[in-house]
Amino acid sequence: MNYSSSGLRKVLIIDNNQEIVETISLALQIRWPEIVIISTDSGEKGTVLVEKEHPDIVILDLGLPDVSGFDVLKLIRIFSDVPIIILTVRRKEADIVKGLELGADEYIMKPFRQLELLSRIKALTRRKCTIEVKSPISSGLLWFSPSERVVKYKGREVNLTNSESIILQKLMEREGSVISHATLGQELWGDNYPNALSGIKVYIRRLREKIEQDPDHPKLILTKRGLGYLFAKSD
Repeated sequence: MNYSSSGLRKVLIIDNNQEIVETISLALQIRWPEIVIISTDSGEKGTVLVEKEHPDIVILDLGLPDVSGFDVLKLIRIFSDVPIIILTVRRKEADIVKGLELGADEYIMKPFRQLELLSRIKALTRRKCTIEVKSPISSGLLWFSPSERVVKYKGREVNLTNSESIILQKLMEREGSVISHATLGQELWGDNYPNALSGIKVYIRRLREKIEQDPDHPKLILTKRGLGYLFAKSD
């Protein structure tokens, strides 16, 4: 996907609350006057619009009238890596973890602050543009291309999400050194984020499931309790 200098051209809002849609639309149009905003209250139609319109970002509510927002998220992730922000009234940690595990890039709870939403959108577009210019990294038998978000390890090839790629890239660039939760959070969100620790744990778990032979006993991505994580040096 090509991005303009502003990093944002088209946004898809999937939400059945028209007042919320109008509030988000106004905030976006003030920040990015040339932006194209598409909206729908249908999860099924929203999935089709992602494939048809190729938005730069999707803002997704979980409480849709036709299908669960979680199901919409799963369907989108089958064919697209578009950044997705969940915007919902659901506040349970289990819902936050589930949303991130299914591939959402952000989880924001309603009522929301417009400046926070704009900040998250800006961070997502910034990180998308940044990661696309990085060169491949290798360590031992593991080869990682941030631009393609692909990892090759012991004959296997797996695709990573945007957030997973950012974390793995940071860990591999500083192989053997502990990277703090705060540093990883800064790389992902650009500032303090209330759910940073929970989100990072989810991303680390998903990375281990994708590249570790035994995710419960990792050999590549190690936890340093109370400090952060490190990517083990190759032999």
